[in-house]
Amino acid sequence: MSENSEKRSLIQIARDSGAQETAPPLDLGARVRELRKERDWTLEQAAQHAGLARSTLSKIENGQMSPTYEALKKLAVGLSISVPQLFTTPSRSQVNGRMALTRNSEGQSHITTTYEHELLADQLTKKNMLPYRARVRARSMDEFEGWVRHDGEEFLYVLTGTIKLFTEFYEPVEMRRGDSAYYDATMGHNVISTSQEDANILWVTSLN
Repeated sequence: MSENSEKRSLIQIARDSGAQETAPPLDLGARVRELRKERDWTLEQAAQHAGLARSTLSKIENGQMSPTYEALKKLAVGLSISVPQLFTTPSRSQVNGRMALTRNSEGQSHITTTYEHELLADQLTKKNMLPYRARVRARSMDEFEGWVRHDGEEFLYVLTGTIKLFTEFYEPVEMRRGDSAYYDATMGHNVISTSQEDANILWVTSLN
């Protein structure tokens, strides 16, 4: 066995045994610059948010000075993160600081015979959740062509009116304004309105 192959084997054995690998040292300046650019801020804007001089922030980003703990706290507050997050990178690639505003009744509409869905935050791509508001038109299980089933988990919150939640493995549940339910969406489920007016509910479905 060559020296190089022996080294590779030892590294593999260490990983398999659960030994921790040594992470490369973090470049604080590069990390601060990355966080600033994720927010699409100029040096001047970031310095104002952090309450630091522009020249001080520039020196930190370029590795020309080591910030004091007070400066680190100001940076963290300005970036809306904790001090430890200045020294740790996300465990997976992700977009930070995303936000989508959906005004009342401006969501994308999808109408069926049993529901009127209004998709919320529809402009965001690669979401982990699908939020939508629904007007429940159905009044009987006979109006459905069998159970609704799909991947993921689901959260239901009653906004107005009263409903009955039917699920494949549980007895039907009467729910009213302010009531909520969280369930496995691979289990068959349907909702009907039991109030005189159509009920309105908020649904949030996981997409992972």
